[in-house]
Amino acid sequence: MSESVSATLPTRSRRLLLSGLLMAGVGAIAASGKAVIVKLAYRHGVDATALLALRMMIAFPFFIAMGVWAAKRAAPLSRGDMGRVLLLGFSGYYLSSYLDFLGLQYITATLERLILYLSPTLVVLIALVVLKQRPTRIQVVALLVSYLGVLLAFGHDIQLEGRRTLIGSALVFASALSYAVYLFGSGQAVARIGAVRLTAYASMVACVLCIGQYLLFQPLGALWTHAPAVYWLSLLNGTVCTVLPVLAIMVGVKRIGSSLAAQVSMLGPVSTIVLSVWLLDEPMGPWQSAGTVLVLAGVLLVGSGVAKKR
Repeated sequence: MSESVSATLPTRSRRLLLSGLLMAGVGAIAASGKAVIVKLAYRHGVDATALLALRMMIAFPFFIAMGVWAAKRAAPLSRGDMGRVLLLGFSGYYLSSYLDFLGLQYITATLERLILYLSPTLVVLIALVVLKQRPTRIQVVALLVSYLGVLLAFGHDIQLEGRRTLIGSALVFASALSYAVYLFGSGQAVARIGAVRLTAYASMVACVLCIGQYLLFQPLGALWTHAPAVYWLSLLNGTVCTVLPVLAIMVGVKRIGSSLAAQVSMLGPVSTIVLSVWLLDEPMGPWQSAGTVLVLAGVLLVGSGVAKKR
């Protein structure tokens, strides 16, 4: 019996590793497709507020189901934790998404993805300001490498689009900062609330805010006056690019750990570049390529710096 068990352990471990890598990779690629889908939808005259409302209306039932499932064996939230969920949902999922959608009206999907990937480096800077937590030498190098990469891609695009690139980059950088605030603030909340429940509840908060924002300025009927392609793209955005990544990455992290899953997430910017060149006909020259390599290297260095600290 013991021999048969020991013989099956390596096979099972390999299967868990491969399935975890697959899930993390699927999650990263699916999430990165959001920018391309949004850019395609903008070609049909829809604005950011309507597009975000459609995305969240589609994703809302899935997040409700996740929240109900996660809450079955969990203790009720305290008032303090409820307040934290509201703040984290506002910062990490509503404000970050809204600023990102606005920014995509002005810049390429490739540049947007590179700027968003600065979020881990921004967490390091927030820790420096709030906690007086000095970064390691590796993290300092990572910051310099990452921001040099974005500057290369930004410098190329601003020569082509000028003011539009400046506005869009500022909006997406604000989105990355908003999400970094969520990442920084969610550390202790995850331990008490649970990762699945926190994600589901914060996403539900964002859904309500996004839909409510639209209804403040437009009647609900106006949401159904867009081109048919907008609804098909929103269906993909709300399911494949919003709900699927959350579930896939969570399963991946559970099977292979957060460090390895973070390395697999490097597929995100690369897949965005491939999709944007293929579907959007966006230019991809040596400056964007060099910028992408530097940003990915910087994010990997940030991760290794955090791991060494621990």
